[in-house]
Amino acid sequence: MQQYKWGDRSLQRLKGVHPELVAVVTLALYAFSDDDITVNCGMRTKSEQREMVERGASQTMDSMHLIQDDGFAHAVDLIPLPVDWEDWAKFERMADAVKKAASMLNIDITWGGDWQMKDGPHFQLER
Repeated sequence: MQQYKWGDRSLQRLKGVHPELVAVVTLALYAFSDDDITVNCGMRTKSEQREMVERGASQTMDSMHLIQDDGFAHAVDLIPLPVDWEDWAKFERMADAVKKAASMLNIDITWGGDWQMKDGPHFQLER
């Protein structure tokens, strides 16, 4: 297995994300991922979230990407590389790596791919 690391853009996008979630996704990338991963989105402002809802890219203004009471966003969107939105198996492999890392760190997470309206890139801390 090749070891991957975050690029500068991914590191920038992880700023403001809860440290426990950052630890989970970083362990997943460094230790368990069969594919390279990029951070598509971490923390969002209310105006960014509003735009996402207006475009139909998000369903709620109650997003875990927004800063929560503890001062951090509790969600991150990851994409396995190279990007292929039709290759669901890559998203499942990525989710398996993230879930394994979360279990190892004893941190409860939710993967959007397990929801009825699937959101393969989305991971969040349990509410």
